[in-house]
Amino acid sequence: MLIDGYEDAPLVAGEELLSLPGFWAAYLMWLCETEEDEPDPAWFGVDEADADAAYEALAEAERWPVFRIPFGEGHTVVVLARNLADDAGTEYLVTHPSWSRLGHLATLDGHQAGPGLSWRELIHIACTPDRTAAGVHDPNARLLLLLPALGDSDLPTDAADVLRGALMWAGAPETETHRVTEALLLDHPYWEPAGWSLPSAPPFSGSSKESFTGILYCDEPGSPRCGMRIAQGITREQSDRLAHALGTWPTT
Repeated sequence: MLIDGYEDAPLVAGEELLSLPGFWAAYLMWLCETEEDEPDPAWFGVDEADADAAYEALAEAERWPVFRIPFGEGHTVVVLARNLADDAGTEYLVTHPSWSRLGHLATLDGHQAGPGLSWRELIHIACTPDRTAAGVHDPNARLLLLLPALGDSDLPTDAADVLRGALMWAGAPETETHRVTEALLLDHPYWEPAGWSLPSAPPFSGSSKESFTGILYCDEPGSPRCGMRIAQGITREQSDRLAHALGTWPTT
Protein backbone atom coordinates (compact mmCIF):
# COMPACT_ATOMS: atom_id res chain seq x y z
CA MET A 1 0.00 0.00 0.00
CA LEU A 2 1.31 3.47 -0.95
CA ILE A 3 0.29 6.83 0.53
CA ASP A 4 2.03 10.06 -0.42
CA GLY A 5 4.52 10.99 2.26
CA TYR A 6 4.69 7.45 3.63
CA GLU A 7 6.45 5.73 0.74
CA ASP A 8 9.05 4.13 3.00
CA ALA A 9 6.66 3.16 5.79
CA PRO A 10 5.54 -0.49 6.19
CA LEU A 11 1.88 0.26 5.46
CA VAL A 12 -0.62 -2.59 5.23
CA ALA A 13 -4.38 -2.67 4.76
CA GLY A 14 -5.79 -2.86 8.27
CA GLU A 15 -9.42 -3.72 7.61
CA GLU A 16 -8.98 -7.39 8.54
CA LEU A 17 -8.08 -6.32 12.10
CA LEU A 18 -11.68 -5.23 12.67
CA SER A 19 -12.59 -8.90 13.02
CA LEU A 20 -10.37 -9.34 16.09
CA PRO A 21 -12.54 -9.76 19.21
CA GLY A 22 -10.69 -7.07 21.11
CA PHE A 23 -10.30 -4.55 18.28
CA TRP A 24 -12.76 -1.90 19.45
CA ALA A 25 -11.51 -2.07 23.03
CA ALA A 26 -7.93 -1.61 21.81
CA TYR A 27 -8.91 1.21 19.47
CA LEU A 28 -11.24 3.21 21.71
CA MET A 29 -10.60 2.29 25.33
CA TRP A 30 -7.93 4.95 25.92
CA LEU A 31 -10.50 7.61 24.98
CA CYS A 32 -12.74 6.50 27.85
CA GLU A 33 -10.37 7.29 30.68
CA THR A 34 -11.67 9.98 33.02
CA GLU A 35 -10.85 11.24 36.49
CA GLU A 36 -13.57 8.96 37.87
CA ASP A 37 -13.12 5.85 35.72
CA GLU A 38 -10.29 3.63 34.56
CA PRO A 39 -11.52 1.97 31.36
CA ASP A 40 -12.01 -1.78 31.29
CA PRO A 41 -12.13 -4.10 28.23
CA ALA A 42 -15.38 -5.48 29.68
CA TRP A 43 -17.01 -2.18 28.73
CA PHE A 44 -16.60 -3.38 25.14
CA GLY A 45 -17.65 -6.95 25.88
CA VAL A 46 -14.17 -8.54 25.78
CA ASP A 47 -11.50 -9.66 28.21
CA GLU A 48 -8.05 -8.23 28.76
CA ALA A 49 -6.32 -10.94 26.71
CA ASP A 50 -8.40 -10.13 23.63
CA ALA A 51 -7.83 -6.40 24.04
CA ASP A 52 -4.07 -6.89 24.46
CA ALA A 53 -3.85 -9.11 21.37
CA ALA A 54 -5.67 -6.51 19.26
CA TYR A 55 -3.51 -3.71 20.61
CA GLU A 56 -0.35 -5.61 19.69
CA ALA A 57 -1.64 -5.99 16.13
CA LEU A 58 -2.51 -2.28 15.95
CA ALA A 59 0.89 -1.21 17.28
CA GLU A 60 3.16 -3.60 15.37
CA ALA A 61 6.31 -1.73 14.35
CA GLU A 62 6.82 -3.68 11.13
CA ARG A 63 3.22 -3.42 9.93
CA TRP A 64 1.44 -0.07 10.14
CA PRO A 65 -2.29 -0.74 9.65
CA VAL A 66 -4.23 1.64 7.45
CA PHE A 67 -8.03 1.78 7.59
CA ARG A 68 -9.67 3.18 4.46
CA ILE A 69 -13.09 4.83 4.70
CA PRO A 70 -14.21 5.65 1.13
CA PHE A 71 -17.02 8.16 0.76
CA GLY A 72 -18.57 10.42 -1.88
CA GLU A 73 -16.99 11.81 -5.04
CA GLY A 74 -13.98 9.48 -4.85
CA HIS A 75 -12.67 10.72 -1.47
CA THR A 76 -11.29 8.46 1.24
CA VAL A 77 -10.58 9.11 4.90
CA VAL A 78 -7.42 7.23 5.85
CA VAL A 79 -6.78 6.27 9.49
CA LEU A 80 -3.09 5.46 9.68
CA ALA A 81 -1.30 3.97 12.69
CA ARG A 82 2.16 5.56 12.74
CA ASN A 83 3.99 2.90 14.74
CA LEU A 84 7.37 4.54 15.23
CA ALA A 85 9.09 3.48 18.42
CA ASP A 86 9.83 7.07 19.47
CA ASP A 87 6.98 8.89 17.73
CA ALA A 88 3.89 6.69 17.68
CA GLY A 89 0.53 8.17 16.82
CA THR A 90 -2.54 8.01 14.62
CA GLU A 91 -3.15 10.19 11.58
CA TYR A 92 -6.58 11.04 10.17
CA LEU A 93 -6.16 12.06 6.54
CA VAL A 94 -8.26 12.65 3.42
CA THR A 95 -7.14 11.51 -0.01
CA HIS A 96 -8.45 11.89 -3.54
CA PRO A 97 -6.87 10.62 -6.76
CA SER A 98 -6.86 14.12 -8.28
CA TRP A 99 -5.16 15.85 -5.33
CA SER A 100 -1.45 16.52 -5.28
CA ARG A 101 -1.34 16.49 -1.45
CA LEU A 102 -3.01 14.74 1.45
CA GLY A 103 -5.71 16.51 3.42
CA HIS A 104 -5.16 16.67 7.17
CA LEU A 105 -8.01 16.15 9.64
CA ALA A 106 -6.33 15.28 12.95
CA THR A 107 -3.28 13.79 14.63
CA LEU A 108 -3.29 11.85 17.88
CA ASP A 109 0.15 11.73 19.46
CA GLY A 110 2.34 13.73 21.83
CA HIS A 111 1.90 16.78 19.58
CA GLN A 112 -1.79 16.36 18.88
CA ALA A 113 -3.74 18.39 16.34
CA GLY A 114 -7.51 18.44 16.40
CA PRO A 115 -10.39 18.12 16.47
CA GLY A 116 -10.71 17.10 12.85
CA LEU A 117 -14.41 16.41 12.33
CA SER A 118 -17.75 17.85 13.36
CA TRP A 119 -20.55 15.43 14.23
CA ARG A 120 -22.38 16.45 11.06
CA GLU A 121 -19.42 15.48 8.90
CA LEU A 122 -18.65 12.30 10.82
CA ILE A 123 -22.18 10.97 10.45
CA HIS A 124 -22.39 11.93 6.78
CA ILE A 125 -19.13 10.16 5.96
CA ALA A 126 -20.12 7.12 8.03
CA CYS A 127 -23.45 6.78 6.22
CA THR A 128 -22.26 7.37 2.64
CA PRO A 129 -19.83 4.54 1.85
CA ASP A 130 -18.48 4.17 -1.67
CA ARG A 131 -18.95 0.43 -2.03
CA THR A 132 -17.01 0.37 -5.30
CA ALA A 133 -13.80 1.32 -3.45
CA ALA A 134 -11.71 -0.82 -1.13
CA GLY A 135 -12.05 -0.24 2.59
CA VAL A 136 -14.58 -0.27 5.43
CA HIS A 137 -18.20 -0.01 4.32
CA ASP A 138 -20.29 -0.79 7.42
CA PRO A 139 -21.68 2.51 8.78
CA ASN A 140 -21.19 1.49 12.43
CA ALA A 141 -17.56 0.53 11.89
CA ARG A 142 -16.95 3.73 9.94
CA LEU A 143 -18.49 5.83 12.73
CA LEU A 144 -16.33 4.21 15.40
CA LEU A 145 -13.14 4.48 13.34
CA LEU A 146 -13.74 8.21 12.81
CA LEU A 147 -14.80 8.91 16.40
CA PRO A 148 -11.36 9.81 17.86
CA ALA A 149 -11.16 12.75 15.43
CA LEU A 150 -14.47 14.20 16.67
CA GLY A 151 -14.81 17.37 18.70
CA ASP A 152 -18.14 19.20 18.54
CA SER A 153 -19.77 21.47 21.10
CA ASP A 154 -23.15 21.40 19.34
CA LEU A 155 -24.08 17.72 19.28
CA PRO A 156 -27.62 16.85 18.18
CA THR A 157 -29.98 15.35 20.71
CA ASP A 158 -29.75 11.89 19.13
CA ALA A 159 -25.93 11.72 19.10
CA ALA A 160 -25.70 9.60 22.24
CA ASP A 161 -28.32 7.14 20.99
CA VAL A 162 -26.56 6.81 17.64
CA LEU A 163 -23.23 6.11 19.32
CA ARG A 164 -24.77 3.65 21.78
CA GLY A 165 -26.22 1.76 18.84
CA ALA A 166 -22.81 1.56 17.17
CA LEU A 167 -21.18 0.37 20.40
CA MET A 168 -23.75 -2.38 20.84
CA TRP A 169 -23.19 -3.40 17.21
CA ALA A 170 -19.48 -3.68 18.12
CA GLY A 171 -20.29 -5.99 21.06
CA ALA A 172 -20.45 -3.60 24.00
CA PRO A 173 -22.99 -4.64 26.64
CA GLU A 174 -25.97 -2.30 26.72
CA THR A 175 -25.42 -1.74 30.44
CA GLU A 176 -21.99 -0.24 29.76
CA THR A 177 -22.82 1.95 26.78
CA HIS A 178 -24.10 4.97 28.73
CA ARG A 179 -20.82 5.76 30.49
CA VAL A 180 -18.74 4.81 27.45
CA THR A 181 -20.83 7.11 25.26
CA GLU A 182 -20.51 10.02 27.69
CA ALA A 183 -16.73 9.62 27.84
CA LEU A 184 -16.35 9.30 24.06
CA LEU A 185 -18.53 12.30 23.23
CA LEU A 186 -17.67 14.75 26.02
CA ASP A 187 -14.32 13.86 27.63
CA HIS A 188 -11.77 13.68 24.83
CA PRO A 189 -8.31 13.54 26.46
CA TYR A 190 -6.67 15.75 23.81
CA TRP A 191 -9.13 18.59 23.15
CA GLU A 192 -12.33 20.28 24.21
CA PRO A 193 -15.50 20.17 22.09
CA ALA A 194 -15.23 22.83 19.41
CA GLY A 195 -17.54 25.04 17.40
CA TRP A 196 -17.93 24.56 13.64
CA SER A 197 -19.27 26.99 11.06
CA LEU A 198 -19.17 27.86 7.40
CA PRO A 199 -16.92 30.85 6.69
CA SER A 200 -18.78 34.02 5.80
CA ALA A 201 -15.55 35.80 4.87
CA PRO A 202 -11.98 34.73 4.16
CA PRO A 203 -10.67 33.20 7.43
CA PHE A 204 -7.09 34.18 6.66
CA SER A 205 -6.52 37.42 8.53
CA GLY A 206 -4.63 39.91 6.40
CA SER A 207 -4.55 37.45 3.50
CA SER A 208 -5.84 37.70 -0.02
CA LYS A 209 -6.52 33.97 -0.17
CA GLU A 210 -9.98 33.15 -1.41
CA SER A 211 -12.45 31.49 0.93
CA PHE A 212 -13.94 28.36 -0.62
CA THR A 213 -17.65 27.82 0.01
CA GLY A 214 -19.11 24.87 1.83
CA ILE A 215 -16.27 23.57 4.02
CA LEU A 216 -16.68 23.97 7.78
CA TYR A 217 -14.02 25.71 9.83
CA CYS A 218 -13.20 24.84 13.44
CA ASP A 219 -12.82 27.45 16.20
CA GLU A 220 -10.28 25.39 18.18
CA PRO A 221 -6.81 26.92 17.56
CA GLY A 222 -5.15 23.50 17.83
CA SER A 223 -7.18 22.08 14.95
CA PRO A 224 -5.70 21.71 11.45
CA ARG A 225 -9.06 23.07 10.31
CA CYS A 226 -8.88 26.35 12.22
CA GLY A 227 -8.53 28.93 9.43
CA MET A 228 -7.05 26.33 7.09
CA ARG A 229 -8.40 24.28 4.22
CA ILE A 230 -8.52 20.52 4.70
CA ALA A 231 -6.22 20.09 1.71
CA GLN A 232 -3.78 22.71 0.51
CA GLY A 233 -3.40 23.26 -3.21
CA ILE A 234 -6.84 22.03 -4.28
CA THR A 235 -8.92 24.02 -6.75
CA ARG A 236 -12.32 25.55 -6.11
CA GLU A 237 -13.93 22.75 -8.13
CA GLN A 238 -12.15 20.13 -6.04
CA SER A 239 -13.18 21.93 -2.84
CA ASP A 240 -16.79 22.06 -4.01
CA ARG A 241 -16.77 18.29 -4.61
CA LEU A 242 -15.32 17.75 -1.15
CA ALA A 243 -18.01 19.97 0.42
CA HIS A 244 -20.73 17.91 -1.25
CA ALA A 245 -19.04 14.68 -0.11
CA LEU A 246 -18.85 15.95 3.48
CA GLY A 247 -22.51 16.90 3.46
CA THR A 248 -21.81 20.53 4.30
CA TRP A 249 -22.56 22.22 0.99
CA PRO A 250 -25.10 24.98 1.72
CA THR A 251 -28.64 24.00 0.72
CA THR A 252 -30.01 27.55 0.80
